[in-house]
Amino acid sequence: MSNSRQIEGAEKFQIQAYKRPKDIRLLRENNVSFTGTPQKHPYDSKKVIIVADPYSTDNFYYEFSKDDITFVEELPNVVDSEGCAFTMVRVWVKKMSVGVKCAPFIVEDTRSYPKNAF
Repeated sequence: MSNSRQIEGAEKFQIQAYKRPKDIRLLRENNVSFTGTPQKHPYDSKKVIIVADPYSTDNFYYEFSKDDITFVEELPNVVDSEGCAFTMVRVWVKKMSVGVKCAPFIVEDTRSYPKNAF
């Protein structure tokens, strides 16, 4: 399965309203931002997936608990050559939260010795 097919399998995530922080300095001090397109988690409604770059051939995504998200900023949408738009967001996640960074890959033998050596 290609990387793009894996990402396409997740449904789009509707952005919920998060209360705008009063002090941006405190937001930056207590949180870390991640940018990408939000997707629903395929089996856990308490988590969200953020695909870092939906058009990259080197896809990876982040997985966070919704409870660890402090604030979400909507960014300009990204549109592909076929007119399909991806919602882009900046997600502010509490420091010391546990997140997952996942990078799908194709399993290959990358050793440099000759294949007939064994």
